[in-house]
Amino acid sequence: MELNQFCQSCSMPLENDLMLGTEKDGSKSRQYCKYCYQDGHFVNPQMTLREMTELVKGKMREMHLDQEIIDQTVYSLPNLNRWISQVPVH
Repeated sequence: MELNQFCQSCSMPLENDLMLGTEKDGSKSRQYCKYCYQDGHFVNPQMTLREMTELVKGKMREMHLDQEIIDQTVYSLPNLNRWISQVPVH
């Protein structure tokens, strides 16, 4: 499986194998970062998209990233694999 460029939960760049989460068998996840996914499960399986949005905004602000970059990242979250099924269809 090809490595996604961004975690499909939080949108963190997956720049190298050190950033990858792990599957049950210990292999590296090709979709999720180590902060979101370990041992084949989400670290916080009850987390909502709204909670992830607030977490991502806070972390990016701590990093002093430009507001435009934060807004683009937050806008992309509902399109990631973890959240796409939770987005209401209008």
